[in-house]
Amino acid sequence: MSKLIITAAITGSVHTPSLSPYLPVTPDEIAADAVKAVAAGATMVHVHARDPQTGKPSADPKLYEEIVKKISAEVDAPICITTGGSKEMSVAERARSVMLLKPELASLNTGSMNFAIHPLAQKIKQPKHDWEIPFLQATEDWIFPNTFKTLGEFAAFMAEARTKPELEVYDAGMLGNIQFLLATGVLKPPVHVQFVLGILGGMQATVGNLVFLHESAVRMLGEKTFTWSLSAAGRAQLPMMATAMAMGGNVRVGLEDNLYVAPKQLATSSADQVERVVQIAKALSIEIATAADARERLGLKGRENVGWAVAA
Repeated sequence: MSKLIITAAITGSVHTPSLSPYLPVTPDEIAADAVKAVAAGATMVHVHARDPQTGKPSADPKLYEEIVKKISAEVDAPICITTGGSKEMSVAERARSVMLLKPELASLNTGSMNFAIHPLAQKIKQPKHDWEIPFLQATEDWIFPNTFKTLGEFAAFMAEARTKPELEVYDAGMLGNIQFLLATGVLKPPVHVQFVLGILGGMQATVGNLVFLHESAVRMLGEKTFTWSLSAAGRAQLPMMATAMAMGGNVRVGLEDNLYVAPKQLATSSADQVERVVQIAKALSIEIATAADARERLGLKGRENVGWAVAA
């Protein structure tokens, strides 16, 4: 069994500050959470940015640059920058930070979908900020746009920057999209696929769905054409991580995907969830991948080739 690559997704753009006092918001908080997650055993980190004053998801490249520089100054971990953004960002805004910073990895969402998080609004009784409830409620009438045109554009600038696309798959049809992009040369093999389960509007986080997606990917893409990881939102997170590990896959945890570490127990950091995953891996006799292991396995360009200054 291959060494386990653990990704820590630090803050995302789904949860709002009123849902957890531990959700990192400022560049310092996001970087500190990432460094703590790596210390707990995470191999890589996945970052979004937020407005430091309001906690609202932000596309500001200056914030992303501050975050990645702070992380790189403390730990040697591959950094994945999002192109998912939030419902209030244009496609161009979602791409901007990756184009400028040229990270080792960047997310590439492989199809359009109803990305609905409006039920979270019901959990907020006293919002810290006036944007939170309207932001969440608006997703009831929102389609997350990822057309073949924008998929091609994202793939092209990532190829130019030698940034590895992390192909986010929320539903089975998106595997067909990847198959088409490989067949037409838009994507080059081998690719790295991340199954994202548990989002309302996509496939839910069940063992059956994961097995189906993995078997479909093997059949459609070819077993040696892709590596894979799993992200599972909400309460299914840790049980699904154990399933992915048993299947030979990699895993993603963190406050972006789940605010809890156990029923009714808020995680105080992404590291809390990383520690649980490490415990499961040890029980299964699975070795944790180092940053060097991940770079070799995924074919990453190395931190010396990113678009921001990294201290030696």
